Amino acid sequence: MSRTSRPARPLIAIPARFSATTSALRYAAEVNARALIEAVWRAGGEPAGIHPAATDVTERLARFDGVLLPGGGDLAPHRYGAPGVHDSVYDVDEVQDAFDLEVARHAVRSGLPLLAVCRGLQVVNVALGGTLEQDMGGPDGEHRHVVHPVAVQRGTLLERATRAQKVEASCYHHQRVDRLGTGLAITARAADHTVEGLELPGAQGWFTAVQWHPEDTAHEDPTQQGLFDALVRAARA
Repeated sequence: MSRTSRPARPLIAIPARFSATTSALRYAAEVNARALIEAVWRAGGEPAGIHPAATDVTERLARFDGVLLPGGGDLAPHRYGAPGVHDSVYDVDEVQDAFDLEVARHAVRSGLPLLAVCRGLQVVNVALGGTLEQDMGGPDGEHRHVVHPVAVQRGTLLERATRAQKVEASCYHHQRVDRLGTGLAITARAADHTVEGLELPGAQGWFTAVQWHPEDTAHEDPTQQGLFDALVRAARA
């Protein structure tokens, strides 16, 4: 195949994360993890950070072939009807929340291929009317800096993407799903029953979400890279 006839990489929208400080830049920045970007690139996608802003998400996403909702800070508890705010809640940004929630709703509604990671899973759950447990119990209960086994449900998109029924998951979160959003099904759990995967059976397009960070080890673990490969395949289709 000639260079000019090589198929274009599917364009994957990745909402940027606000950062107060970034090395070598003189101002606050909008960023995404390099490991995440490289995982999409390895899969054959063209990762594109998009600016979180109060604009028409439908119009802005029309040019994209898929979406990746990445990790980040906590959602504001009022977004899921919590009566108060736990002391451990951090890095809440109302602009970020509003944008991510609308991106999730649009992708699910339109069938735009969607992979949601960590905070991304929580965003989709809340976007569909679910709730979160604000804190899992401190250092003895949370899943920060933890690599642990996760059991994957058979017959799910998650199993097809990872080609496994048990994966070693790199986790960094202190919150988890409480009440499931409308239509969502659990596709993976940790040993302590924490929800680690969600899908939407019967959805119009490809969608799966994981509570862990597959990008952490995707460069050396085909099981984790498989999630990004599946997203890009769906986007190409």
